[in-house]
Amino acid sequence: MGANRKTIRCSDTGTTRGSFITDPDSLEQARSRIVDDIRATVDNAGAQGAVVAMSGGIDSTVTAALAVEALGSDRVLGLGLPCHKTEHPSVSEARTIAEGLGIEFTEIQLRPLLEAFEETVASELESAADRDASGRPHERNHAIGNVIARLRMCCAYYTANRQHRLVLGTANRSEWLLGYFTKYGDGAADTYPLGDLYKTEVWALATQIGIPRRIVSKEPTAGFWADQTDADELGASYDVIDPLLQRLIDDGESIREAADMLDIDPETARSIAWLSTETRHKRTMPPTPGIGGRDGDTGR
Repeated sequence: MGANRKTIRCSDTGTTRGSFITDPDSLEQARSRIVDDIRATVDNAGAQGAVVAMSGGIDSTVTAALAVEALGSDRVLGLGLPCHKTEHPSVSEARTIAEGLGIEFTEIQLRPLLEAFEETVASELESAADRDASGRPHERNHAIGNVIARLRMCCAYYTANRQHRLVLGTANRSEWLLGYFTKYGDGAADTYPLGDLYKTEVWALATQIGIPRRIVSKEPTAGFWADQTDADELGASYDVIDPLLQRLIDDGESIREAADMLDIDPETARSIAWLSTETRHKRTMPPTPGIGGRDGDTGR
């Protein structure tokens, strides 16, 4: 991370308790902080540039745009990493965005890799019952979705290693707090420029910096399978999730207090809170036993 990196907080941007960073002045301060952080992180690492896996969605588009502002278009590489036919329009959109930003863009079709994985690995590890996906389709969809995310990050890091770049993650704060990412997949990166911003704030920032309306208005999706959406996976849309997370995590309110204040169904509120608690392990380094008072923290 950059030496001067600081978490964006309400007090840093002129916002108040319980409010989002959505007004022009606060968004400009956030944009400037993110751009400075990308530049410092890459320069401090002695890297030659950055890699962004681009899906054609809002998060990767904003990340790429801010990376170009921080580093220049010649130091940013966009990767299109489709795995299903349904993703072709999104990758075409990502290429169009990359051309508009003036950055190099490389498309790599992951379907052959996934097929090889299923033939050589999955087939050996699954029983006959497991191979019958009709019984537990969602469970298998999630497992294969995680494989796709890890294949994508494998490609991003191979590119970064070969070209002496850093990998910029595209997750936002909403996804991070809910564990809505794949551990060691899209949850593996050298820095997360949008990691302090809720999805609500990413939408506002995208509009502020001129991201096309067609990108801003897209239905959020991880793109793991056809017709998959964030709202279906999480059980609520971000206009419900973000205010609740802000009250629970940032303001320290109880689930009951937050649900009452926001007029949210208590069961929905508990489900979202459970997601954040249950996925805490995704947001921390793997623990060690703590032998001899050592806790695995060697970063002093």
